[in-house]
Amino acid sequence: MSFIQQITGRVKTWQLSPQLAIILSTFFVTISGNSTFFSHVEAVYPWPENALFISSVAMMLWALTSIVCIVLNWMMPVKLAISILLLTSAVCSYFTDGFGVIFDLEMIRNMFATNSAEATDLFNIGMLGHVTLFGVLPSIFFNAISIKKQTNLKDFKRRSVFTGVTLLSSVAIIVANIFAFSGQYASFFREHKPIRYYSNPVQPMYSFVALALQNLRAVSATEFVFETSRAAIPDTDLHRELVIVVVGETARADHFSLNGYARETNPLLAKEKDLVSFSQISSCGTSTAISVPCMFSIIGRDGFDVGNSNTTENVLDIVAKADINVLWRDNNSDSKGVADRIPYVSFKNQDTNPVCDDECRDEGMLYGLQEYIDAQEQDILIVLHQMGSHGPAYSKRYPSEFETFTPACQTSELSMCSNQEIINAYDNTILYTDYFLSKVIGFLKNNTPRYETSMIYVSDHGESLGENNVYLHGMPYMFAPEAQTHVPLIVWAGETSDVDIPRTRALKDVPNSHDALAQAILQSMEVESDVALTPSPPLLAMKPED
Repeated sequence: MSFIQQITGRVKTWQLSPQLAIILSTFFVTISGNSTFFSHVEAVYPWPENALFISSVAMMLWALTSIVCIVLNWMMPVKLAISILLLTSAVCSYFTDGFGVIFDLEMIRNMFATNSAEATDLFNIGMLGHVTLFGVLPSIFFNAISIKKQTNLKDFKRRSVFTGVTLLSSVAIIVANIFAFSGQYASFFREHKPIRYYSNPVQPMYSFVALALQNLRAVSATEFVFETSRAAIPDTDLHRELVIVVVGETARADHFSLNGYARETNPLLAKEKDLVSFSQISSCGTSTAISVPCMFSIIGRDGFDVGNSNTTENVLDIVAKADINVLWRDNNSDSKGVADRIPYVSFKNQDTNPVCDDECRDEGMLYGLQEYIDAQEQDILIVLHQMGSHGPAYSKRYPSEFETFTPACQTSELSMCSNQEIINAYDNTILYTDYFLSKVIGFLKNNTPRYETSMIYVSDHGESLGENNVYLHGMPYMFAPEAQTHVPLIVWAGETSDVDIPRTRALKDVPNSHDALAQAILQSMEVESDVALTPSPPLLAMKPED
């Protein structure tokens, strides 16, 4: 008999009540899954002078976690409830401790919007070991233990009484601690709200429930909301438009040499004279699932509700209503609902994308595009959605010939790389984006004699690269670092375009945001409509009409 079998056999002889199993498992979760939470607490309330208050916070978190487990136990067997709690805590603590990830509602939404390829990038030996040690093995332990079952009505009543007592005791612990340290908790809840986002697994499970309720409300809202009743090209506009909007992924403005970054990450774009790089653009969100639908929304960030975005007319719908050909090509996960009502083509596989090695490349989205344009008779708006700089596997985002900055981190397990290696890999992705955008511009130049051509490039959000030990993106917007919200936006216009580049260049340092994109698209396509646009500074200055 093996050692593990001997241990398992002994554990099976132990017997616990469901309530004691909940208490022990939640205590384990509290101490094993919250190192980041307690480090943030200690940063505000230093140990040992605040030892009693920190102990009180630990008891509060333990009690809250117990309440979560009790609620789960009402819906499922106690062993399953404990296993879900342990595994959730282990997975979330890995990303919180290692990357500074916060599991708020938008991060949970982003998780469900992540495709299999992106998810695969996140799995590595470090994650497997962490989840096994703090999730899988404890789950096996609690599943091996014999937990008393209720075999008759009397046992069921007794269990209900004990569960009620455990629940009330947890509530009493919370109330007692708040009362005992009322002054400190008043400051804790009022002045240090961000800390609660690190509580594990209370915050992730709360966010999951909040997302589920939001989605239920969205499903019940079946009526489609139209933002405009009229959209048309003026009869006096006899010139055909060809505009390409490139939606970047995870690019941050301060790593573009066009914006003053010391490294030459935009050598090709720097050669373009009819190009403007905007230096003060803020994103609508810190994740693709929010920023992409928000940037194409008419409503703007302050009034945007992602739950209603799929049933609300966006700027691409309005452009299509003006009898303009609109096409979305995607090398990312998907359009997040933006292209639900227009032609959409995925370029994530070799069936459509001829430029694939380790993964399919952004430049493949240009394949066959000229044939599409040649077949159209109206104005054309094309959206190209990049894979861009999506992390943490930055080295996968570019072909090997673009590995200019070395040594570059070659793994998604960022803890195995130095900060400089991570930055090197990330900067190589920007270098590849520079190449891709230069190809888009070259493509438009070839069509300039026939069309009024222009390009708008804007990233969905930025990326943290280790500043203050925070990595990736998706933090709550209210306290997200600038690295996650300060994004690049570039405008190029052909010589026949109505975009006035010299006057547009005068706007490049004006603080602006994703809210201005809808207006810029309508301007560049010369669409007239009765839509009420969100007030924002203009991105584009147009040439005077002849």
